[in-house]
Amino acid sequence: MTTPREDEVSIEREAYYRRIGEQHLAPLWTRLRSLVPKEPVQVGLPYRWSYDTLRPYVMQSGSLISAAEAERRVLILENPEFTGQSRITNSLYAGIQLLLPGEVAPAHRHTQSALRFVLEGGGAYTAVDGEKTIMHEGDFVITPSWTWHHHGNESDRPIVWLDGLDIPMMTYLNSTFREDHESREAEITRPAGDALARYGNGLLPVDYRATSLNSPVFNYPYSRTREVLHAMSRASAPDAHAGHLMRYVNPNDGGWAMPTIATMVRLIPAGFTTSPYRSSDAVVFVGVEGQGVIQAGDTSLSFSPKDVIVVPGWMPYTVRATTEAVLFSFSDRVVQEKLGVFRELR
Repeated sequence: MTTPREDEVSIEREAYYRRIGEQHLAPLWTRLRSLVPKEPVQVGLPYRWSYDTLRPYVMQSGSLISAAEAERRVLILENPEFTGQSRITNSLYAGIQLLLPGEVAPAHRHTQSALRFVLEGGGAYTAVDGEKTIMHEGDFVITPSWTWHHHGNESDRPIVWLDGLDIPMMTYLNSTFREDHESREAEITRPAGDALARYGNGLLPVDYRATSLNSPVFNYPYSRTREVLHAMSRASAPDAHAGHLMRYVNPNDGGWAMPTIATMVRLIPAGFTTSPYRSSDAVVFVGVEGQGVIQAGDTSLSFSPKDVIVVPGWMPYTVRATTEAVLFSFSDRVVQEKLGVFRELR
């Protein structure tokens, strides 16, 4: 029971809070523990998008609207906790894009950085900052901030890829700008494969000076990635918490390939289960090869090739591979590291 004095204090405080509220003020002492909690509060839910379920909807979109009319014909992957907010995690966006044979997604540029991870098809291209690159399943392609880009499909079959962008980050910073190109296709000024040949072989032109925070290599072919993963699996035992985990790097400095989105790829041997792991970044996984299960907290999420899974930040998870499995993943870890707030618990 409260005493008369305690009741008087409570009434006096509430009256005070109402008065200062009229001046757009608030007492920190009533909010401190929610503003600065002991550890991260879970944001978003663990969830799986099965590609077998998604694919019919993706393909149907191709009969409903053209790539030119839509500008970007994409089905957004919305975390169930963020319905209507176009977010897969608290800081990142993801969507599935379709381009049919003969189509072009028109050129534009924006301050948001984007990644493409090819799920199905091959032979189509994306053109970034004056260079075309041909895309194949498993390729990881970068579209840096404020670079002209368009996509085209000159093959005889549809191509589908996952888009990952830092849209929620840029929205929070109120630094979102875009510009449409005067032509459907931006000018091509360099031969296809130039960036990979010039910067992606452990060599750099002697007079090269970086002009961007992004990697100058904007297509990381899966054929090369798979060779590295195979070599790692033969040369060493898997890490207990991550399997054979590699990050895509910027050859300029050995850092992350993108300044706002950390991208990684891992191989999990057949029958291997990782030890529990948690980190402050929410992670989006994409199945590339094999089958397995991601156990995120109390939620069990099976995966096969092309499935997409999101695990909220600071939620413990394990990965179990029923067959040898490869997973691509991305998160905002690079931003957290730059700010000095990234934390992991093994």
